[in-house]
Amino acid sequence: MALLTVRTAAERLGVAYSTLKRWVHTGHVRTTRTEGGHHRVSDAEIERLLAKAHPETSRRPRAAEPGEALGGLSARNRLHGFVDEVRIDGLLAQVRLRVGDQSLTAVITADAVRALKLKRGDDAIAIVKSTEVMIATAGEPVASSKRRRRR
Repeated sequence: MALLTVRTAAERLGVAYSTLKRWVHTGHVRTTRTEGGHHRVSDAEIERLLAKAHPETSRRPRAAEPGEALGGLSARNRLHGFVDEVRIDGLLAQVRLRVGDQSLTAVITADAVRALKLKRGDDAIAIVKSTEVMIATAGEPVASSKRRRRR
């Protein structure tokens, strides 16, 4: 995997250096940092960005693999993102998926990670199927015992 400077990557993508730098800082472009703190862009990331810019020419249809029936899955809560980190320890694996500017962590089996061939930078979909969903706000905490009144 070749790592390119931001300036070289911008030339390959056909965008201005300042534009690509802005994309890097807003999290739209995945980079690797050198020990000196400089950003480097991988060839795979360049390909992903080019595919995103020109989906009709770069997307090749691929054959569905056995068990790959995502279109027929009943879950509707699908979050598209990319794999930010994969940690395997024994039978389990922790996968951190970046969805926009948010991060979602899933604990799945190590076998599933190997079967999906998940690695950092891959596009992936988190499918949420739960009986409970909790929602919170960043506002003032509510004292539940004082607010509740029986009528």
